[in-house]
Amino acid sequence: MKFSFINASPNEDLGEREGRKAIASFPPLGILYLVAVLKERGVEVSVLDQPAKGFTIEETVKWIEKEAPDILGFSTFASSGRTAALISNEVKKKNPNIIIVFGNYYATFNSERVLRKYPSVDIIVRGEGENTVIDLVDCLKNKGKLKDVLGITFRNKNSIVSTLDRPLIGDLDCLPFPDRKLIDVEYHSVIAGANVAPRKFTSIVSSRGCFYRCRFCSCHQFARGRWRPRSIKNTMEELHFLASEGYKQFIFVDDSFTLNQKRVIKLCRRMRKEKIDMEWICEGRVDSCSFDMLREIVRVGCRILYFGIESANQRILDYYNKQTTPQQSRTAVKTARKAGIDVIIGSFIVGGPDETRDEIQNTIEFAERISIDLPQFNILGVYPGTNIWNEFEMKGLLKGGEYWETGITVSEICPSAVPLHEIRQMIHDAFYDFARRPSFILKQFVRTLKSQYRMSVMMNNLSRLGSIRENIRSIT
Repeated sequence: MKFSFINASPNEDLGEREGRKAIASFPPLGILYLVAVLKERGVEVSVLDQPAKGFTIEETVKWIEKEAPDILGFSTFASSGRTAALISNEVKKKNPNIIIVFGNYYATFNSERVLRKYPSVDIIVRGEGENTVIDLVDCLKNKGKLKDVLGITFRNKNSIVSTLDRPLIGDLDCLPFPDRKLIDVEYHSVIAGANVAPRKFTSIVSSRGCFYRCRFCSCHQFARGRWRPRSIKNTMEELHFLASEGYKQFIFVDDSFTLNQKRVIKLCRRMRKEKIDMEWICEGRVDSCSFDMLREIVRVGCRILYFGIESANQRILDYYNKQTTPQQSRTAVKTARKAGIDVIIGSFIVGGPDETRDEIQNTIEFAERISIDLPQFNILGVYPGTNIWNEFEMKGLLKGGEYWETGITVSEICPSAVPLHEIRQMIHDAFYDFARRPSFILKQFVRTLKSQYRMSVMMNNLSRLGSIRENIRSIT
């Protein structure tokens, strides 16, 4: 039995025009964990990262035909679920006997909706998939009963059946490392158009889940409010393995990497003791960033730190249930700067249901006042699995589940919100104003002169720009 996996693209027309490959992408670790556990049990597997390869739907279908799997699995998010569904429709036309399985966030929170709308999809794997996919393959191979497989939703004649939720994996150390060799793609991290990870780059996860209840995020529901770390020993083994494979840069994609600061410090000291020589990126909460922890991550190669600041308005932070304050954000950025983080990025969310123009502007100006290197402004959207989605359903703003496939910005459906076109213009102006400030330009110049990492990124991107110009000249 052969099982092929596809990381679906967020763009249905990806590849139909030049330059549509996903340059700023990370390996699909969820899929790579699944293929690793299946390979351990002798199952033949293959993987396609559609956005990274730049494949259109037609090219993806041809890849599937060539692989000829018995089971086809899609990893789906709110941005890619519809693409996966369209591919599955085309595949099923050509091969009605293939079994198509959907998993990840989009599938988990829309399991019955997907099965009702798309007859081409046979089975939904809800939540964490490693143990479920093992049982599912055994069931299909041995012609067992799907109702005996925990954590799935499937179609049974004219009805839809959901089995009991599968317990979360208690010991993450029992999982094999993600099998990154199955994807022939060179990944990079791109920020504001610059390749900030030009050397051999990948991603790694040292923990799963989050126990915070931010209302705009579905992680809490997906992970059932639990945070589960891998052991320091197990994480170090994977880091040593990555180093042996020639990786020079990576990103921790944990939902809550800095949640346990003592654990982070212990991990970093082990990295320093065992001479892990790689540059890396991580995310952090502004209320979990002591100087001691930040200093330790800098000492072992952390170069870029994302802070989820979200808003400069306490009223909005409280609505999001972020459990932080603007003052904590100010302090966190100052502490990170003092600790020596090369690049500090602040992530913000604007466009709440009753957020005023003045409040949005206050957040924009706050981004300029604190010492971050780059702001990322996101417009608040609602998706199944988030608390705000549930609120809007109760208020009748979603009209019986409309927009479940793609999500929608609050500004498009909430009468009290600032219109979407105004928010977009405010964000556009904010980036322009942020980058053109003489004081900002001077500080960035000085910080770059003092940072070997920033200098190398600058030189690499200058070289990259030169190569692009040479290619354009050769074409013209």
